[in-house]
Amino acid sequence: MGTRYALLPLRLFLGLTFVYAAFDKLADSHYLAGAGDAASFVSQTTAVKPHSPIGWALGPALDYPTFFALAIAFGELAVGLGTLFGLWGRIAATGGTLISLSLWLTVSWNVSPYYLGNDLVYLMAWLPLVLAGTPYLSVDGYLAERSGKDRGRGLAEDQVRRRALVDGGIAAVALGGAGLLAGSLTATFGRDEKTTTAAPGPTPTPGAVPSGVPSGSGAAKVSVAAASVPVGGSAQVKDPASGDAVYIVQPKAGQYCGFSSVCTHSGCAVDAPKNNQMYCPCHGSKFDATTGAVINGPATKPLPKYTVTKNGDQLDLGAVQS
Repeated sequence: MGTRYALLPLRLFLGLTFVYAAFDKLADSHYLAGAGDAASFVSQTTAVKPHSPIGWALGPALDYPTFFALAIAFGELAVGLGTLFGLWGRIAATGGTLISLSLWLTVSWNVSPYYLGNDLVYLMAWLPLVLAGTPYLSVDGYLAERSGKDRGRGLAEDQVRRRALVDGGIAAVALGGAGLLAGSLTATFGRDEKTTTAAPGPTPTPGAVPSGVPSGSGAAKVSVAAASVPVGGSAQVKDPASGDAVYIVQPKAGQYCGFSSVCTHSGCAVDAPKNNQMYCPCHGSKFDATTGAVINGPATKPLPKYTVTKNGDQLDLGAVQS
């Protein structure tokens, strides 16, 4: 009896986690934002593309980022619901395996040592469910039990299979429809709610403009209005040399500096400074928004720091400090 339900805790964990991950993406105002947002899907994909062994295959995702971003989110939702309810469990687990594999080969590929890459762990966790399916406390289990009873009362095998397939399809349509509705409502209203009711704090402020004046490195100088960077606040600009996003901050009155948005752990883009911290959504690293130092890992190196000079009512982005 005990071994029959041995995979149930794993199934519940993976199902709930993927459902949560899907809704978290759909409710995130940054996820579907464009390339100007360092935490968006397109920016994160751009950041990992040069370092991924399947970087060559990421071109379509960058050409149609909204479609692929939604496909990933709703794919996670379908996998999570199928796993939780035990509906076509092996198919759901195979979908989870493919999603985790793609994330391992992109977001987590450069994580060192390898065991800190949680996508690889999820990939391995899905394999037992691919092999065993979800035969107990599940829709699959109910359909299998009913099929056994149908055979016992003399129903032909093709009729048994047809009935199980039709009823499984009806259940899939019902569950998928409910998930699609919930996901769509979250994408429509959840992001607006997050944007409207978010606690006050430093947010990235567009408005960095190239001045057209060559810098010492030969790239166009980048400036932003000093008024857009209050104490504790930030403005997002781009390093003209690398194209990476940079957050200009004012930790104390009259003190300005900039920090690269590229996480030193695996190259993901960190979120804008908030509560004097910068958070990497990929693996949870946190950095001090006043110094760039690591608050907690898995990152071990601080964020690259830029000099920022105040020139009248403008802040000029300088070179990366060694």
